[in-house]
Amino acid sequence: MNPAVTEDVGFGITRIDANYMAPGVACFYLVEGDGECAIVETGTRHSVPALQAALAERGLSAQQVRYVIPTHVHLDHAGGAGAMMALFPEAELLAHPRGARHLINPQKLIEGSRAVYGDEAFRALYGEILPVDAARVIEVADGDVVEFGGRALRIRHTPGHADHHFCVWDARSRAWFSGDVFGVCYNWFRTPGGNFSMISTTPTQFRPEALKASLALLAEAGPETIYLTHFGPLPYSEQTRQGLLQQVDEYLEIAARCDGDSNAMAAEIIACSQRRVQAMNAGAEMNGMRDRFMHDAQLNAQGLAIWWQRAQQ
Repeated sequence: MNPAVTEDVGFGITRIDANYMAPGVACFYLVEGDGECAIVETGTRHSVPALQAALAERGLSAQQVRYVIPTHVHLDHAGGAGAMMALFPEAELLAHPRGARHLINPQKLIEGSRAVYGDEAFRALYGEILPVDAARVIEVADGDVVEFGGRALRIRHTPGHADHHFCVWDARSRAWFSGDVFGVCYNWFRTPGGNFSMISTTPTQFRPEALKASLALLAEAGPETIYLTHFGPLPYSEQTRQGLLQQVDEYLEIAARCDGDSNAMAAEIIACSQRRVQAMNAGAEMNGMRDRFMHDAQLNAQGLAIWWQRAQQ
């Protein structure tokens, strides 16, 4: 069953499906305070109608949106930033100092994605990517706090998946908006035996030790929930975090074994993921999960191959 387009997850936070690839693949969050709100992640241009509907349903105007906050500039997280900023005249965009320039001038992001997907697929996935006025972009330092409507969000720089990545701490819900640092855990990864979160090593800035340090930083806050972009709220557990750390080491072993061959690595990543899910569901038939791992395994293998090539230099 596909998840609902919107879900009230409590604490004044609404999870909104980003309409990216398929239902339940990516989402973003509307965070409400007293008469003001922020949007964490943006999805793509195709995400805007669902956001407008959610705002209207809650009686919120465009002028009440104070901040638009993509965790990093990968287009499934930030592709809709320009379109949203064009709609919200009072909003400011918060960006990592290493990523801000790409939101102000997204041409390199566009060219890179078109090279991977081709023009037709690029348009289907992302639509038009609009630039953001530099005067409305705030580069946020590690530890910066933004306030709106009586609530506060703290920014922490969290490299490992990307050098331009940060996570957002919400003290009210004791939760992190984690971008891609806490992996991906779609509804179909939430099995009877437990939640499987798969690390994200997609191109081009996977840094294993930095990712481990970022996972430690998230744990230090004592979170109760992780608001995943892929997909939705995930109850925090140390077991899940340890599983992510173990996957980092397993991926490094896979890269060495496959000597950087991305096709071979993708196959091994699928097998590794299958073993983990099977171990969580001893005695249950879980072979149907293999196809569910395919897309992320291929992306992860590409990022792992780039890391391996650099490591050999």
